[in-house]
Amino acid sequence: MTPYATPENARTYGCLLSEDADVAEQWLRRASRDIDTLTFNRIPACGGLTQLTPFQREIVAEVCCRLAVFESENAELLDSAVTSYSINGVSASFGSGWGVTTKNGVVLPVNLYQHLSQTGLCVRTVMV
Repeated sequence: MTPYATPENARTYGCLLSEDADVAEQWLRRASRDIDTLTFNRIPACGGLTQLTPFQREIVAEVCCRLAVFESENAELLDSAVTSYSINGVSASFGSGWGVTTKNGVVLPVNLYQHLSQTGLCVRTVMV
């Protein structure tokens, strides 16, 4: 799968991924798969990014870059099986919060989901 954004796109949007291009591409590929989940696989189903409008392509690329950074910075928490813990009367829980949401099993910042929703690809209706 070709990621929906490149390391060059990430630099354009001010997203600092790994200096190693292969590592950066792995994070972008993971973010692209999550975007497919959030958009119900509409991008591959319609023939790829080239079939989207320029507006949609720009938003998908930016969200891909920003999601890749979010996932790389929070990988340890996102990959953890622990959802909450308590020790000596202090507790913490992970999941949806003020700035984070879970959609279709993907944890991401609320503003990124709202930005991606502007494309119309996140709507739960059947598109013909």
